[in-house]
Amino acid sequence: MDLTIEAFSLLTLVAFMAGSIDALAGGGGLLTIPALMAAGIPPVAALATNKLQSTLGTGSAVLTFLRAGRIDLKAFAVPAAGAFIGSLLGATAVQHVDSSFLSAFVPLLLIAMGFYFLLAPKMSEVDRHARLGRWGLTLVCGGLGFYDGFFGPGTGSFLTTALVALGGLGLVRAIANTKFINLATNIAGLAAMIAGGKVLWLLGLSMAVANIAGNQVGAWLAIRFGGRGVRPLLVVMSFALTIKLLADPNNPLRGWFS
Repeated sequence: MDLTIEAFSLLTLVAFMAGSIDALAGGGGLLTIPALMAAGIPPVAALATNKLQSTLGTGSAVLTFLRAGRIDLKAFAVPAAGAFIGSLLGATAVQHVDSSFLSAFVPLLLIAMGFYFLLAPKMSEVDRHARLGRWGLTLVCGGLGFYDGFFGPGTGSFLTTALVALGGLGLVRAIANTKFINLATNIAGLAAMIAGGKVLWLLGLSMAVANIAGNQVGAWLAIRFGGRGVRPLLVVMSFALTIKLLADPNNPLRGWFS
């Protein structure tokens, strides 16, 4: 589809912001998906294109955390495999859902994710006793992987929360290992979307360059300062973009409630 230069540039800027936020606290898709849909891109194509740019951006953050020695590949290989399988199933399933349903469903999910970020408790910076072992975390990551393949926004935060609350990790360690697991879900989801022919390659790759730059900035900030201070911005931006989607007279939700 054709986009104006202004829309293309704005989406690239949003991808940079999303990459920075994603590396810090997760939830960058709360910005990119509604921005893509607000630009007139169909829901599944928006999810697929977002998956391309977020996969490359997350990969760059993983390399940064690996170089800093923050990722435990041995401990989280199995949970990452469970997340991969879940995401593959979710990304396959979403391609068979009616687009009008997705147009109505996405704003509702975005509102729910915004409230999650607004109300979620502060996470600890210190490692604690794990409540779940490797296989328990694998089941949790598999479920979150399905969600990531089907929709996506907030997955990084959900994974971080799970690793802190159930895996016993401190916040920075959880953020780093979340990136590794999230990379597995992104690769699986992207593979399914490519197989379905849903990716807008030029836009996705351009956004990916910006997302990589943003992830590098965010990963550096996470290592240096932790993930504090991001959630209020994420909440404001996600609600603002959701309002933009709901303002569209063609959005099915307007017909349901009118």
